[in-house]
Amino acid sequence: MTEVSTWKDSEIRREDSIMGAGQKDDKGNFAPEPLSPTGCHKFPSASSHGPKEIWKKGGRVFSVLLAINLVLLACTLVSGGAFKNVPLHDYDVFFMLTIVMLITTAWMLFYIFSTSRRQEAIPCKDRHAGPIWLRGGLVLFAILTLVMDVFKTGYYSSFFHCLSVIKIMYPIVQAVFVIVQTYFLWVSARDCIHVHLDLTRCGLMLTLTTNLAVWMSAVTDESVHKAETKNPNANGTQAHRMAGLKAASSHSCHCGSPLCQIFQNGYFWLYPFNIEYSLFASAMVYVMWKNVGRLIDSHANHTHHRKFKLFKKTYFLGFIMGLLVLVTGIAVLIVYEVQVNSKDKPQMKNKQVLGMYYIFNIICLSLMSVVSIGSSIVYRYDKRDMDRHKNPTRTLDVALLMGAALGQYAISYYSIVATVASSPRDTINALNLSYALLMIAQHTFQNIFIIEGLHRQPPEEEHKVDSQQRDIYGLTFVNINVLSLRVPESENALSSTTPPEGAIQAHSEVTQSVAIPKKVNWRRRFLKESSMFLLMCNIILWIMPAFGARPQFDNDTELKFYGNPMWAAIVDICLPFGIFYRMHAVASLLEVYIMS
Repeated sequence: MTEVSTWKDSEIRREDSIMGAGQKDDKGNFAPEPLSPTGCHKFPSASSHGPKEIWKKGGRVFSVLLAINLVLLACTLVSGGAFKNVPLHDYDVFFMLTIVMLITTAWMLFYIFSTSRRQEAIPCKDRHAGPIWLRGGLVLFAILTLVMDVFKTGYYSSFFHCLSVIKIMYPIVQAVFVIVQTYFLWVSARDCIHVHLDLTRCGLMLTLTTNLAVWMSAVTDESVHKAETKNPNANGTQAHRMAGLKAASSHSCHCGSPLCQIFQNGYFWLYPFNIEYSLFASAMVYVMWKNVGRLIDSHANHTHHRKFKLFKKTYFLGFIMGLLVLVTGIAVLIVYEVQVNSKDKPQMKNKQVLGMYYIFNIICLSLMSVVSIGSSIVYRYDKRDMDRHKNPTRTLDVALLMGAALGQYAISYYSIVATVASSPRDTINALNLSYALLMIAQHTFQNIFIIEGLHRQPPEEEHKVDSQQRDIYGLTFVNINVLSLRVPESENALSSTTPPEGAIQAHSEVTQSVAIPKKVNWRRRFLKESSMFLLMCNIILWIMPAFGARPQFDNDTELKFYGNPMWAAIVDICLPFGIFYRMHAVASLLEVYIMS
């Protein structure tokens, strides 16, 4: 009997360790412990033989293979549907995207109303995932995408008598998909789901693939529109057709009414926001996929409660300079677009507007490079510890920064080779060469600064002294004149007027503790000013290429050197990554600003 009871006791203890730190209720059932401040149940640490994460390689591999096949299928259809000589219709692309979006929407609804509501479904939440500014940006881009879908629906409805029904259904289905996905990511971006593991992984990869397919379709559609605008008389194998309007040249589908023209111009101008929405959503879905089945230690998931105060302890210098660059850049973009797209384009006027564009970018990139170098030097003297905990969000941010920069690197190196090897070597080519070199330098220095900032621990409360001094004084700034330092009454009057040795030592320690925060504050303010300036500059460097500035085609040096098909392919593939880099750098710099 003794052995049996001992065996039962050991089994009960083992069950307790497996169930975690929960406690039994009155009926003897395990009740999960409430969430800790970090969003996780208090699982035992590894040293206490706590539960291990479920083996997840099999489910991950299957979901990744599913995503790869869907991405390749979408890439094949989208690229094939962009050229006139390929017997592939654009409504084939829309049909595939519509079906995939409907399936993804159905899965997200299943997750919201079934999977996430199961008992013990979400024992942990990753507090680093889905910060409020990222979700706020997602909502903003979602609203503008819905406006684009309204314009697109009105535009396609003008041709209902000569277009396939799927083209009218596509923007409606996309609007439903955007609404459901935005709500799904707003409420579930931090989930570490522990039920329906394989189904959830495949559903998340399907969602990620759908966003990438929509992104490819939007990028291709915009590139085709730009190509047709720049060269409306193109023909042959080098010509493009507008994705979604194959019969644009026929009289039966001619867009002649003013309302139709408004719809057409409106949804093309809103394409950059739809592109950024798809990429933002893809990044958030990937972090959710990494967190499926993950157990987070409460210490590793601890986050400092940082209130977002935009202009707390700042001199406004970075914001004012950044705003000046932003306003100047918008003015340069307007002049550039008006001059380049005017019907009468003399060669001299075209060179002048190109020179203006290059000079502005050279000045902007030079200032950004200097600020990034200075901020990186300040980080060398920063005493804050490095955050080495497992963080899928930060890992993804760094990977996206490094990967997206490759697109602009590629364009710059191709431009350098073409400019150096071409003639004549005039002022425009010299400016183009300087612009390409500075683009490489600025991306490099800015990435170093952002990655340094993302890996730093958030600062503790300002003006803290060490624990011993806090115990003695209780305040950071102590007026030594009001300290009640007892002096023995037996001492004479002369000794009573002379500060005791302890008071002198305490005064020196307090003075040192006050001097150190002042030095730290200066560094943090410099980092805040630098982050805000770089943030504003990245916004204008996103606006310019996203809304039509294409000096790669307006300056014909690269076109003559590489030829139209090769150079067009290089720019159409690499430039979207460069545009995404700017917007992702804005989100990362906002994180660095808050952590500084």
